[in-house]
Amino acid sequence: MRASGLIWVLVIMCAVAAFVSDAFLNPFNLINVLRQVALFGIVSVGMTFVILTAGIDLSIGSIVAVVAVTAAMLLDASLPIPLVIVAGLAIGSVMGAVNGAGITLGGIPPFIMTLGTMVMGRGLAMTISDGHPIHFRAVADQFAWLGQGHLLGLPVPVWVFVIVAALAAGLLRFTAFGRNIYAVGSNPEAARLAGIDVKRTIFLVYLISGFLSGLTALIFISRLTVGEPVAGTGLELEAIAITVIGGTSLFGGEGRISGTILGAAIVAVLANILNLFGVSPFTQQIVKGAIIVAAVLFEIIRRRKNSVSKHG
Repeated sequence: MRASGLIWVLVIMCAVAAFVSDAFLNPFNLINVLRQVALFGIVSVGMTFVILTAGIDLSIGSIVAVVAVTAAMLLDASLPIPLVIVAGLAIGSVMGAVNGAGITLGGIPPFIMTLGTMVMGRGLAMTISDGHPIHFRAVADQFAWLGQGHLLGLPVPVWVFVIVAALAAGLLRFTAFGRNIYAVGSNPEAARLAGIDVKRTIFLVYLISGFLSGLTALIFISRLTVGEPVAGTGLELEAIAITVIGGTSLFGGEGRISGTILGAAIVAVLANILNLFGVSPFTQQIVKGAIIVAAVLFEIIRRRKNSVSKHG
């Protein structure tokens, strides 16, 4: 029912946008919306894994920045593109693993651990790049296909998102690891008593989040052909909004990748509508923040009603 409601919200938003602005149905604009859905969606899949365990990852934007400037430097040094891609994904995974280790081995709350990593990561990106954008013009054309290319009429990032979403949905639905994620998010103590390695499960979801943040960074710099130390700023807000709008509970144990896909589409269409109407980026942040608060409030009210009905 929730997924059906999200579909109707998306349809109504698109209908209203098409009615009030001729530019919305322009093929070029629709392609841009699909690109935004893909970029937001890939990193939001990682956030979905984390939030399903009742965690949070505030560091994804900084991970994107670190991978972006590092990969740009490697490309500028004329390293082979496959090697740079592997290095970027590895850096993202390592930073995600650092989050997971701090939370599971150090006992640091996810909010504090990822907040610290967010600050350190942004500082690291600034240090590596000396605060300046890093261009890699020598191999820009060869690397641009990942972010700017098309395959069967659709942007390559859209196909990457489709693959990531399909793999993630299959992992959550058909594997023991996926069931463990839901169990840990619902009740970690009960999961531990049932023989689930809670720490290993939590560690792996943060590693996955870091890996997908690294993938997002590679697509991002491929599209712009520059590594920006400020890349990914505010991306954690987008990912949290998408995940919560998509029906993943911030309290853990409830959510689906299909909801995250719809959430990414809703946020991307909303951002596009606001841009078409010339709404300032600052006002857009207010709108997105209000959406997060409203979605969480709705979840709290829904849980209270369910609790009353169960005990009534």
